[in-house]
Amino acid sequence: MSHPYQDPSRPIPERVADLLARMTIEEKIAQMHAFWLFLSQDGLHRTRGDAFTGESDQSQLQARLKLGLGQITRPLGSHSVDAREGVRALNALQKFLREETRLGIPALSHEECLVGLMTRGATLFPAAINYGTTWNPELIEQIAAAIGDEARSIGCHQGLAPVLDVSRDVRWGRTEETFGEDPYLIGVLATRYVRGLQGKHRDLLATLKHYVGHSFSEGARNHAPVHLGPRELSDIFLLPFEMAVKQANAGSVMPAYHDVDNEPAHSSHYLLTEVLRNQWGFDGLVVADYVGVSLLYQHHGVAADPAEAAAQSFNAGLDVELPGDDCAAHLRQALERGQITTAKIDEIVSRVLTEKFRLGLFENPYTDENKIDLQNANAKALAEQAAEQSLVLLENNGILPIAPNAGKRIAVIGPTANDPLAMLGGYSFPVHLIINDMTSDASDIVTPLAGLQAVYGDAVRYAPGCVILGERKAGAPVFPGDVTDGSTLSLESPVSRDTSLIDAAVQTARDSDLAIVFVGDLAGLFQTGTVGEGSDTDSLNLPGVQQQLLEAVVATGKPTIAVLTGGRPYLLNGVEHQLAALAMAFAPGQQAGVALANLISGKATPSGRLVVSVPKSVGAMPYFYNHKLKSAGTPIAFHFGSRYPFGHGLTYTTFDYANLSIEKDTLDIETGEVVASFDLTNTGARDGVEVVQLYVRDELASAVRPVKELKAFARVALKAGETARVTLRVPVDMLNLTNAALKRVVEPGVFDIQVGPSSANVPLHAKVNVVGQVRELGRVWRMESTSSVARQEAHAGA
Repeated sequence: MSHPYQDPSRPIPERVADLLARMTIEEKIAQMHAFWLFLSQDGLHRTRGDAFTGESDQSQLQARLKLGLGQITRPLGSHSVDAREGVRALNALQKFLREETRLGIPALSHEECLVGLMTRGATLFPAAINYGTTWNPELIEQIAAAIGDEARSIGCHQGLAPVLDVSRDVRWGRTEETFGEDPYLIGVLATRYVRGLQGKHRDLLATLKHYVGHSFSEGARNHAPVHLGPRELSDIFLLPFEMAVKQANAGSVMPAYHDVDNEPAHSSHYLLTEVLRNQWGFDGLVVADYVGVSLLYQHHGVAADPAEAAAQSFNAGLDVELPGDDCAAHLRQALERGQITTAKIDEIVSRVLTEKFRLGLFENPYTDENKIDLQNANAKALAEQAAEQSLVLLENNGILPIAPNAGKRIAVIGPTANDPLAMLGGYSFPVHLIINDMTSDASDIVTPLAGLQAVYGDAVRYAPGCVILGERKAGAPVFPGDVTDGSTLSLESPVSRDTSLIDAAVQTARDSDLAIVFVGDLAGLFQTGTVGEGSDTDSLNLPGVQQQLLEAVVATGKPTIAVLTGGRPYLLNGVEHQLAALAMAFAPGQQAGVALANLISGKATPSGRLVVSVPKSVGAMPYFYNHKLKSAGTPIAFHFGSRYPFGHGLTYTTFDYANLSIEKDTLDIETGEVVASFDLTNTGARDGVEVVQLYVRDELASAVRPVKELKAFARVALKAGETARVTLRVPVDMLNLTNAALKRVVEPGVFDIQVGPSSANVPLHAKVNVVGQVRELGRVWRMESTSSVARQEAHAGA
């Protein structure tokens, strides 16, 4: 070995120090940004860009690469490329960096991986909101592990997931990317997702995003300002990030596009350094959201030019600019101006190099194309399991399940019944390509129609009834900064208003014994869809003429089942109560049709529970179950509230809650634990799964508190007639709030304990009294509850 940094037997800090001392300022800056390229096996790489992200200078690319590179942006996820070809091209880049640059520093490769690895041929898992509705942390960890395995197999070192935004307003297009509206549930699922994706050795970096408060934007509009005080920011929005950092050792964090109280997240030293590193002990990489640094001067107007924007972000705590070098390329100018110091650059580059050494990139920069592993049997089985467990049954008059041999003629109707892309979230590979007018094979996706035909055969007849979007294409979105005053624009929706297909669908329903109508939305970025990033809405009515279609089918008098697919709940304007059944499938992924057919036929039983409240009216927005008492207005506004509340979901059986007991009703503020036990009985004739939920209300506090907060939950499978004694344990630490000094504290006082099947149905109540002096929590505190189930024998004849 010619230099200490090239010797893998030396400690990583020693290797970092040696390499850093050998680097020029240009080589250091090169480690602080990425390039977004269409890679080629022959080394003739092309820069990639679009209207939002821009692109790097192609003429300077080779010279810039000679200096090294921090990250390569989505080498296989930016376009439709065969995995083997993509890996060969990535290896070609790594070979150049290792062998033809002065210091031989390889690049980190990152890809999107929220709903599966976002590359051609990878498994297409359900949307993140489906992950939430499973209420199954163990399953989410398994899914993330499968995604991580696929990512590693194509040479990916960092995945840009999970999304920890706490849903507040379902008009926001990115609702589908969230785990729901409860910070604790999100934190638990995030912890499991990170553990699964990163593995035991953190050899793939998970990226927590969008840090922080992104989902509470003004008017639920993408990138819009967020109006939050620091205490609510801490209690609601920071909590999931804190849990994933402290409990799962998350490797990366991505700040959000918006500003909070006039401070952009990308230039917030308080958030990126004080909270994240100093208070929580985060030791990974902070990477920019795409062009988030540029927006400091382009949109936010807090930096004069790219150099100052880069200085602000890197001084605040950023480590790597993504997806390119828009601002980092100007860091020498910022250095000459005195806007950033060499010491700060060295600090940042040391963190970048530390991760590269820790991940073993210097010793193993290449990927074996013969070990690519996409769509294996385990991943597909997990995708089907997630789709099955995530369906939420909201209404059922007894029509479901429908036995395959029932002899019923079934009309399958609706624009999402046979549309493969309607089963996917916005960050799935086929949907993501639309923004660049590209397409990808969707043959792996089983549509609801295909799934039902496989079970019911010739009994199924199909009519689309309408379309949501006549054409899926990039279109021409206008971004802030492109125009002087966006409020004066007249923008027309591309959603179809064509009703010409409704009559045929109605006739199909009349000729059948029952109808299953699939309605909802289409994920697509920047208005290429009706939900997704940059596809926000002003209404919670079904897009286009779907309401007319549904009403027309119901008017035939034939029993009608509605299945809502897509990324947010929609209002059916009273039709809900005319339906024989209503279910929310959200975006169930590639195994959608198989899972839906299993559930409709009774082969499987519904077990999903809502993780976003379905409001009574769009006027209730923003609405969430864990609101404050005065959120309803005074007097209570007629439009306030939820038609189907957080935690709600039916099964094909019924459950009874009884005999709640609290182990100790007086709890020590230092070591106490709420231990709540109760009997849960399956009182129906079918086996089923109940999701038991424990909520807490702080009756008297030093700050205004929510009306209730989820603090424990468990999925409990019971056979018909079976009873189990369920015990939920909640550490007193979890009863904390953020005080005026912005410290997490536990206060003495009385807490109402509520147990039941949803946030609005809590038949069991008890009180506990926390005693002692106000206690400030340290860096390490007990963040999660636990559960146990003691089963009893089923009653004979049940």
